[in-house]
Amino acid sequence: MKIIDKKNFIPIVCIIFTILVLGKILLEAVVQKLFGGYQENILLMFAFSVLGTFVLSQHYRFQRFPLLAVIIVQYLVLVGAVLGVVWAASFFEPVHEDGYRDMFLSFSIPYGIAAAVYYISFFHEVKRVNQALEKIRRNQNAKSE
Repeated sequence: MKIIDKKNFIPIVCIIFTILVLGKILLEAVVQKLFGGYQENILLMFAFSVLGTFVLSQHYRFQRFPLLAVIIVQYLVLVGAVLGVVWAASFFEPVHEDGYRDMFLSFSIPYGIAAAVYYISFFHEVKRVNQALEKIRRNQNAKSE
């Protein structure tokens, strides 16, 4: 039995890479007492990735609402969180005059791509399951006749 195969190779590499990078950042912070801008940026990117993934994963809870409305609200919640973090950080360090715009773009573009991939994959999976259900129904109808 293979634990790592073609289907899960990339996700496993990503998980291992994430664990190693986060471990390196924590080790540098604890052992070397070194915590700089790049570590902060990586931790923020990780936090926003977790938040974005969590928000996308919750779409099934809002099936009674139009999908476009759910997608827009998800995006607004996440952009609000990102800009809220920039606003909160402005109390500790000055934010560049283009900081809000840059953070907005730095989040919106990757999130838009990730959300598109997620929802396209979701619709593909729904279509595949519906086809399988239809095949089962046809087989059951053929047996009952």
